Amino acid sequence: MTKSNRPLIDREIFFGNPEISAAQLSPDGKMIAFMKPYEGIINLYVKELDQDFDQAILLTKSRSPIMGYFWTHDAKYILYVNDNDGDENMNVFSVDPYGEDPISHNLTPLADVNVQIYKVSRKDPDQLWVGINDRDKAWHDLYRLQISTRKLEKLFENNKRITGWEFDWDETIRMAYRTDENGNSEILSTNNLTDFRLIYTTNLHESAQIIGWTGDNKKAYLESNKGDVDLSTLYQFDPENLVLEILESDPENRVDFGSLFVHQHSRKIISTSYEDDKRRRYWRNEEWKSLYDGFESKFPGREVGIISMTDDYKQILIYIGGDRYANEVWSYDWELDKYKHQYTARPDLKEVEERLSPMEPISYQSSDGLTIPGYLTLPTSAEKKESLPCIILVHGGPKGPRDYWGFNGTVQFLADRGYAVLQPNFRASGGYGKSFLNAGDKQWGKLMQDDITWGAKYLIERGIADPNRIAIMGGSYGGYATLAGLAFTPEVYACGVDIVGPSNLFTLLESIPPYWEAGRKWLYEMTGDPETEDGKKLIQESSPLFHADKINKPLMIVQGANDPRVKQAESDQIVEVLKKNGHDVTYLLATDEGHGFRKPLNRLAMHAEVERFFAKHIGGDYQADMADEVSKTLELLTV
Repeated sequence: MTKSNRPLIDREIFFGNPEISAAQLSPDGKMIAFMKPYEGIINLYVKELDQDFDQAILLTKSRSPIMGYFWTHDAKYILYVNDNDGDENMNVFSVDPYGEDPISHNLTPLADVNVQIYKVSRKDPDQLWVGINDRDKAWHDLYRLQISTRKLEKLFENNKRITGWEFDWDETIRMAYRTDENGNSEILSTNNLTDFRLIYTTNLHESAQIIGWTGDNKKAYLESNKGDVDLSTLYQFDPENLVLEILESDPENRVDFGSLFVHQHSRKIISTSYEDDKRRRYWRNEEWKSLYDGFESKFPGREVGIISMTDDYKQILIYIGGDRYANEVWSYDWELDKYKHQYTARPDLKEVEERLSPMEPISYQSSDGLTIPGYLTLPTSAEKKESLPCIILVHGGPKGPRDYWGFNGTVQFLADRGYAVLQPNFRASGGYGKSFLNAGDKQWGKLMQDDITWGAKYLIERGIADPNRIAIMGGSYGGYATLAGLAFTPEVYACGVDIVGPSNLFTLLESIPPYWEAGRKWLYEMTGDPETEDGKKLIQESSPLFHADKINKPLMIVQGANDPRVKQAESDQIVEVLKKNGHDVTYLLATDEGHGFRKPLNRLAMHAEVERFFAKHIGGDYQADMADEVSKTLELLTV
């Protein structure tokens, strides 16, 4: 373990709470709501548009970090969702942002439910439509909720395996999503919540979703990869006559359709976008294109995006970012063509931007010749860019999520400590087409793991990595990949850090939350079906727990006790086996966290231990100045 002689960026700059985050303009443009720490926990604040942030009013005093919020369309209320220390039992709350002593009201005061918000009304901003699984934990009934009275009215008792609803411009429920017993997905049209007609079907290997409506409400915008289409495509869909018309797919034929931006008043398409190595936008409105050209001219070399707008689009909040930049938020007055800096989320990070490292898109070949895209970050602090200690950072999911270009606190933290960081978008990662996505089915620990292993080979062959100093790290599926890497290819890695990763696919599938029932067959398609002999054999082969005797390298496991997705037993059982085998394993358990660490002291403590762990086993730099403070926090975590 080496304590650095050069100045390191304090880990709190990366993992402490941002000073200000997640700002949103009120629809009328008079106020800005935002998140800010209160007694160390992220809470909601509000201020008038022209006030300074230090004049803001505290709206909530939650002891569990607020997970997300939004304004009602009349700007009368702010609604937010929250759980209990990461258990993902969500309730919806309202708060009056104008009161002298703001009080939060739980609009769905039910225990052990996972409330889903389907639609927030523009026509009557006092109501929204929600799904609540109080009657049946597996399926959400449809309710209409009146905010001012907190009255819940059940509209539909869900005995049909409905998973979601689609509303048109008039806020009429036009469609429902359903998953059948075999895992196929259906889109049903409905007029009165009693008569349903099947209008579109996709199987386990396909997907489809409605993402908007034409201005006359007669046709829907449908994103789908059904049939012989590989890259998901934007269609115009007539739900009466079942006619599809192709509108757009990636002009460069590289990635899936990304997003659709439709004007709320003209109801016309403004732009589409695609997530390639970096984001690409295509404009259908010259006025908006000119607006964005102005943003990019004002902030050259930066990523620019809209995060919030007033209902009339005259006031806009934009974020300014990039791989080596602290995110900033600016307001823009369209009528006056006037910019104003609102805040920098992490001002201490901005002061050290010149020490951050560039993230470069790369690709390499896997064991079967499949091209794997990813990102490589080399430390600016390294005197030479060869024979470096390397960390392969594996994203979660696995099916659908992917890594993106841009600022990543974990990546920059590791690069600052002297590590090269590879982020592989292995098969099953989203956005690269249906065949790439489905190529990961039944390949946990097999070809999916090869994609990661061949990433290590790529680093070695290019001379970037010291082959004796390669580590693997990740959360959720990335935690599984860490365990699989150390169990199935122990010769590749010097050590690994597993964060909330499953060790036994049998118990993972047995313990999924009840409200994931619609996705059960989809999960089986990925991992193997535990109800068949072939599936059991595949799961046995792929579960690191049953191969723990092959793990012979240092391992750290991090777990949240309230995690409903990857339960604590996933970590407990492999720690028990490894200790019986005489293998030393570091195990950190946070009693007040779920599937990821949301509280800053826990994040800081975990990353301090990660930093020490990597410095000990593959070299690299270590910041020692927080040792006393972190050790006090770790007394709450270590078992």
